[in-house]
Amino acid sequence: MKITIIGAGSREFGPATVRDLLLSERICERQPTVTLMDVAERELKLTASYARDVTKRHEKPVTIEATTELNRALDGAQVVVMAIARRRYYYWAQDFHLPRQLGFRQIYGENGGPGGLFHALRNMGPTMDIARAMERHCPDAWLLNFTNPLTKLCEGLTRLSSIKVVGLCHGVFHGIAQIAQFLECEPHELETYACGLNHFSWFQEVRDRATGTDLYPRLRERERQAHWLARWDEIALSRILFRVVGLYPSPGANHIGEYVRWAEEYLASAAIQFFHDPRDGRPWEGGEIPTWVYNLSDRPHEVPLFPERRLPRLHTNPRLAVDPAAPLEPSGEVTVPIIEGLYCGCRHEIAAVNVPNGSAIPNLPDDAVVEVPATVDAAGVAARRMQPLPELAAALLSTQISIHRLLVEAFEHESRDALLQALLLDPTTVSYRAAVDLIDLMCERQAEVLPRLEWQRGPAGRG
Repeated sequence: MKITIIGAGSREFGPATVRDLLLSERICERQPTVTLMDVAERELKLTASYARDVTKRHEKPVTIEATTELNRALDGAQVVVMAIARRRYYYWAQDFHLPRQLGFRQIYGENGGPGGLFHALRNMGPTMDIARAMERHCPDAWLLNFTNPLTKLCEGLTRLSSIKVVGLCHGVFHGIAQIAQFLECEPHELETYACGLNHFSWFQEVRDRATGTDLYPRLRERERQAHWLARWDEIALSRILFRVVGLYPSPGANHIGEYVRWAEEYLASAAIQFFHDPRDGRPWEGGEIPTWVYNLSDRPHEVPLFPERRLPRLHTNPRLAVDPAAPLEPSGEVTVPIIEGLYCGCRHEIAAVNVPNGSAIPNLPDDAVVEVPATVDAAGVAARRMQPLPELAAALLSTQISIHRLLVEAFEHESRDALLQALLLDPTTVSYRAAVDLIDLMCERQAEVLPRLEWQRGPAGRG
């Protein structure tokens, strides 16, 4: 068995995926070759050194290879695990600030809103290059994609290539943990089923795993009793949506809020995300990238006026933050259960996969990539059949699905016109003029990493 990890130079993703593979007895029984691939040669060497050391220390029958050549990495692979990014925080700061300067009411700017569109366009080219190479070198392999924006990229991969792709994210487990806190129990005591889109899913069932008791009545009661300010930045928006829709959403306000027009008032951290004084210049024009803030739950604002160590901004030191001598600990990702199901004779239930709908969610389009529970075995990945979503939830998701389709069209046809249509659908868009101006601005600002999109109807067709 050959398992290829693309983006292995990441200080987190690469070592964590290696550890997960080594922890699987079923996979190790197959004596696999694990091929690490990254275009960043220095970081790749560090991950490869760590992987070989930890494999030797734990006496695992696993062969570690490393290469910067994509074709060599893919040749003969059964599974390709991918997580890639291009100067993530540098471009993310642009994705966040530039639309807001034009009036867009987006928050976070990673997977949804205008920031999510340009993030997707930057990553769609490299992911499609990988897919085309897979079609040549390992056409029957499965691609397990962790690259964001997850749904947008999986939509492109499924529409524009013939490879088998599954998008994976641990976001649903954040939602499960929130529900467990309301119910004052442990997450493993709950049996839950959620569906929707990645970073915007809804729990249709919440039950006691031991008794099968429906816990939604208790959850509604406990949510009403909970202090309204508790963990505001993480769950306040979720609580409002829960009260309105009747189902608890996942994973948290900063992600869900990217798809909701009125979300900003429920995310205080939007005010300090990548904060900088504009009189000091624009950080993406040669300055230092401002501090990235996930949300206020970790209290990033409670720091001394003159801390001995500055807040972390970017990981510029390629030294791995892992110890080969440390005990192996699982990452919590579901890479291993999927590989075991597909190739090791196991059958696993997976809480969330991102795959074409195929009627799993009855009131969403069959061909749209959705996030659903699934069973994985030698026959493949089988989505669990869910109930129709409430009308408001389905409408919010359907809008995003249309945006995804237009985004893929914009990439495929190098069309600013299709991208404009996607932006005009986005709930954070304030005006037609702002949408046109943003496209021109971002295509100029990020020209080195974006596809060469053009206005296809000429100046007269642009109003």
